[in-house]
Amino acid sequence: MSSKSSARLVALAVAVCSAAAATQMTVLTTPAHADSVRIHDIQGTTRISPYAGRQVTDVAGIVTGVRGYGSTRGFWMQDPNPDNDPATSEGVFVFTSSTPTVAVGDAVTVTGTVSEYVPGGTSSGNQSITEITKPTVTVVSSGNPVPAPVVIGAESVPAAYAPAGDPAAKGSVNGLPLRPSTYALDYYESLEGMNVQVADARVVTASNPYSELWVTVKPDENRSPRGGTVYGSYDSQNTGRLQVESLGPVADFPVANVGDTLAGPTTGPLDYNQFGGYTLVANRIGTLKSGGLQRETTRKQSPGELAVATYNVENLDPSDATFDAHAAAIVHNLRSPDIVSLEEIQDNNGAVDDGTVDASVTVTKLIDAIVAAGGPRYDWRGVDPADKQDGGEPGGNIRQVFLFNSQRVSFTDRPGGDSITAAGVTKVRGKAALTVSPGRINPAGEAWKSSRKPLAGEFAFRGRTVIVIANHFASKGGDQGLTSQYQPPARGSEVQRHLQAAEVNSFVKDILKAEKNADVVVLGDMNDFEFSGTAKILEGGGELWSAIKSLPRGERYSYVYQGNAQVLDQILISPSIRRGGGFEYDSVHINAEFHDQISDHDPQVLRFRP
Repeated sequence: MSSKSSARLVALAVAVCSAAAATQMTVLTTPAHADSVRIHDIQGTTRISPYAGRQVTDVAGIVTGVRGYGSTRGFWMQDPNPDNDPATSEGVFVFTSSTPTVAVGDAVTVTGTVSEYVPGGTSSGNQSITEITKPTVTVVSSGNPVPAPVVIGAESVPAAYAPAGDPAAKGSVNGLPLRPSTYALDYYESLEGMNVQVADARVVTASNPYSELWVTVKPDENRSPRGGTVYGSYDSQNTGRLQVESLGPVADFPVANVGDTLAGPTTGPLDYNQFGGYTLVANRIGTLKSGGLQRETTRKQSPGELAVATYNVENLDPSDATFDAHAAAIVHNLRSPDIVSLEEIQDNNGAVDDGTVDASVTVTKLIDAIVAAGGPRYDWRGVDPADKQDGGEPGGNIRQVFLFNSQRVSFTDRPGGDSITAAGVTKVRGKAALTVSPGRINPAGEAWKSSRKPLAGEFAFRGRTVIVIANHFASKGGDQGLTSQYQPPARGSEVQRHLQAAEVNSFVKDILKAEKNADVVVLGDMNDFEFSGTAKILEGGGELWSAIKSLPRGERYSYVYQGNAQVLDQILISPSIRRGGGFEYDSVHINAEFHDQISDHDPQVLRFRP
């Protein structure tokens, strides 16, 4: 989640949710025979079809959508004569593997095998899609009216998100009877493959390069002042979120920001994919109406205030075209903070994997761009990682770097810091000090295996020492999604972040033991929420406090993912800073809500008087 996934690019190059992968299909071993059934019989009242692995014959329906691209080629059909059970879907996807020869409005009969396809493979934890595969298709007639779409709206989607999974099935909900009037995920599942519609839906995640966006059908659900939907706890998943992608030409897909609206109806079959779960594959998209969202600008710090910022610049290397835009953001939107912690600075040749670890070209190019944008000539400090030891894009050797305005703040250099030397805490003239500056926190520790090591630096502002610790914790990669078949979904990646948080908290404790009233700022891309276990471990027994919690709940976010505006980037402060009461926090929204973002993270700024 900390940056756009290269795995996503690979998967899309093959095809989104490739139904060709036989290893990703669950086929029940029952005797093969042909049954004449209706679509709602195939779908059944649970997520798994009672006909999975069996032959069915002459299944009738009206074609509602045709997908003739990628390796998920096929069509959706729907029974125009539904039963009276709200738990049984009347639609199903027919996987043809080649370009279908049917058209929307054709009445067809299909003979084939019912299969349960899991997008992303069974190891992903995703739910499955009920499909008819290896089909023989007969067109009975053409030009028939398509079944009217089911309107998905605020009143139809339940407030509760998902049932608890069956303990006997390792927490899976697959075998549980669907309760579409009680749980949102059950409601969406009961419409799988059917023609659905949302109307006048507000955009809550901007359009991305894959022609996807997210809308909400619940306009008042945890709404942010800027039009998004805020994710405020593990129990408030925001049930109104729904992904939209195009079934038509990509060129026709709207280029939208958060707060825009798809005015009028957006209609198409309801699918499920590995990159967001339930997805309206639109053959008709509403008219884009701008919400007028503008990028924010924070205020300039006063002469007596120290401004400290954190900014994930998303795998920045010298070949990127974003240096001028990042520089303009730092100078004009962040108003040239005194100290800037940069995450995801890559080495001098980026993803080229030749042993290079030095990042001086990358950093200098950004500093020069900041000067050209009218900002100060920042000085900088960092520690080069050992080659291929810190995770991130292979060959990129990402790390954190401090920029600082030497006209306003000075850096206290204490030699000896390198990729393997652990920084410690000592006293100098009765004050807490670092043994090496810049330095890394316990770089050999198990918590930092294949992950970025914290960068600690000692600064002086108006005669006062400020210790700053820059972080980029382990990503959320591999966690089960909110729409997983396992409820609640497993968050396996947080195990490492908990270890990392404990290491940083222990280091801060050492600082506060040496000097009770030391000014300590811990900041960076924590890859976890302000309410998470990671944040609680970082905060410890009061050694730190996540200052984003000083903002109103609707403004607490730095990242937007699958329709949820959420916190990943944080600045935590020691008791002396919090106790002073004069600090001010700002999550500066310049990226995460916009389709033309230069990073997927919003920078954070803290101003205080040491």
